[in-house]
Amino acid sequence: MANPKQRFGKSRTRKRRANWKAEAPTLVECPKCKAMKLPHTVCGECGFYDGREIVAVSEKE
Repeated sequence: MANPKQRFGKSRTRKRRANWKAEAPTLVECPKCKAMKLPHTVCGECGFYDGREIVAVSEKE
């Protein structure tokens, strides 16, 4: 099995890892209630997806 002859330097490792950035999630507007939600998921506010009610959401009082 091949093994490295020398260990990788810190700068080499850090250059490679410099592009590991956290990104904000992509949000889209629900066409029914205009709340922001993740794409391709059921809306948490109204429970609709693709024009159909998938989850019955009770009103909060």
